[in-house]
Amino acid sequence: MNPEKPKIAFYWCASCGGCEEAVVDIAEAILDIVASAEIVFWPVALDFKRKDVEAMPDCSIRATFLNGAIRTSEQEEMAHLLRRKSQFLVAFGSCSHLGGIPGLANLFQRDSILRAVYLQAATVDNPKGVIPGPHSGDGNGSLGLPEFSDRVRALDQVVLVDYYVPGCPPQRKIVVNAVSTLLDEHLPAKRSVLAPEEALCTECPRKDSKPEKIALKSFRRPQDVVIDENQCLLAQGLLCLGPATRAGCEAACIHGNMPCSGCCGAPGRVRDQAAKALSAIASLIDSEDEQEIDRILNSIPDPVGTLCRYNLPSSMLQGR
Repeated sequence: MNPEKPKIAFYWCASCGGCEEAVVDIAEAILDIVASAEIVFWPVALDFKRKDVEAMPDCSIRATFLNGAIRTSEQEEMAHLLRRKSQFLVAFGSCSHLGGIPGLANLFQRDSILRAVYLQAATVDNPKGVIPGPHSGDGNGSLGLPEFSDRVRALDQVVLVDYYVPGCPPQRKIVVNAVSTLLDEHLPAKRSVLAPEEALCTECPRKDSKPEKIALKSFRRPQDVVIDENQCLLAQGLLCLGPATRAGCEAACIHGNMPCSGCCGAPGRVRDQAAKALSAIASLIDSEDEQEIDRILNSIPDPVGTLCRYNLPSSMLQGR
């Protein structure tokens, strides 16, 4: 190891792996990072073990970028271990930052999830009705597995987090900026989100087409309409969460002709993204009749899954 270079680490908890791909997707910029820092732990890409981290002095890692929510006992143990070994712990991506899509599991009880996966799914062949537990054995040996906890939690609900990198996954520009920022001597304030404070609408390529007043009689789904590539998506009746979502992703979904689904979390100074989105939606409804308002709102399928898609564990609701 080169003692002159700051050390950085990457780790993956409850997530899809897209954040690991996001690191790879910075392409040749990874060479600049390797030139200025030493990667001392990245088990998804290189041969590192937990014992390697345990052997490191406390606070010897400059920054650890941990992606994924916390669902199992092993993930919680690794979060505490990497917190202890790191000067800065970074919640990297939506799942670590907010709870992410895995956090929607908080709508269900732990036992019902295990039954659905191991007993009730159509493709399961489990005649003995075995559900994995943290300890099992048949007299010839024993097996230990990480314990499946009652709730999905965002990283800062388990350990102290210094910085947040938003996105599902974080965009290339945000990743490069975050790593460069944390290797610099002049750091932003602790607990900062390393992305712009403004709402996504400020960088939307269609912002000039947004009418001064939008009045909707229903909300439409992308598969039900031919989407105009130049017009504001909200004005077309599509539920775009841009007004309640932090900028910084360079409007990737909008450029793909799809509405924003809110993966970068709330803009600065907004306490709860879902509440902000609900407020924005209410302002668009063109009716004062209670029954008609109910009909318009009922055109939004799965409101919790739509408004809390990435943030349920860290929202005011947190779960069912």
